[in-house]
Amino acid sequence: MNERELEGKCALVTGGTRGIGRALVHALAARGADVAFSYNSSEAEAQAIVAELEQQGARAKAYQSDQGDPAAAKQLVDAVMDTFGRLDILVNNAGVAHTQRLGQSDDYSALDRVWAVNTMGVVASIRAAAHVMSDDGRIITIGSLSGSRANFPGAADYCGSKAAVAGYTRGAARDLAPRRITVNIIEPGMVSTDMAQNMREAEKAKISAAIPLGRFGDLSEISALVIFLASPAASYITGATVSLDGGLSA
Repeated sequence: MNERELEGKCALVTGGTRGIGRALVHALAARGADVAFSYNSSEAEAQAIVAELEQQGARAKAYQSDQGDPAAAKQLVDAVMDTFGRLDILVNNAGVAHTQRLGQSDDYSALDRVWAVNTMGVVASIRAAAHVMSDDGRIITIGSLSGSRANFPGAADYCGSKAAVAGYTRGAARDLAPRRITVNIIEPGMVSTDMAQNMREAEKAKISAAIPLGRFGDLSEISALVIFLASPAASYITGATVSLDGGLSA
């Protein structure tokens, strides 16, 4: 495997300052890509990541952008093009979670926010990128296992937002195939992010016991899959929903 296989490429990661997004920013830079990433409010953290990457010899820049505003997607993509002159890889990672049980709560403001970020924000980013992305480009969305199954009560709003993105991925893959731009979605299960680390041990043990492989996924495992899908080796994979859940959906 070429450790600099993404050299000469420019990648944009939405929601790149924490958890999965942060791991992906570092992984893409380590493979040689120039990396742009967005953040919503954590400017100091975003600039610290940029400084760290630059010290490692990577070219990186952070942009403030609210994925809940579809108009912001084009502004973000245009800013990346102004800085780097190209866009080869788009990773839609930014997302929000919210639960409310049907029949018990009708918080439409929360519902609207979940769909604005998780669905319309991703749609707007794909549409904006499609106008400028290089041929042979890669669009990868970090979805959720909840896009295929509801694991707990109160998840209807969230599950719906993620399932819609999976469907949009398949349609976008068809439309962009003539330019050899691949469009895929990864559906992770439980992953060892900061949020998961803050869970009570008893709760983590209960969830792990329900996973066939008996553990949470690691950030490095998601990064490895994204790097593969972004690489030339994945040029014949498009419109795919890839589960990364330790067998939970089996």
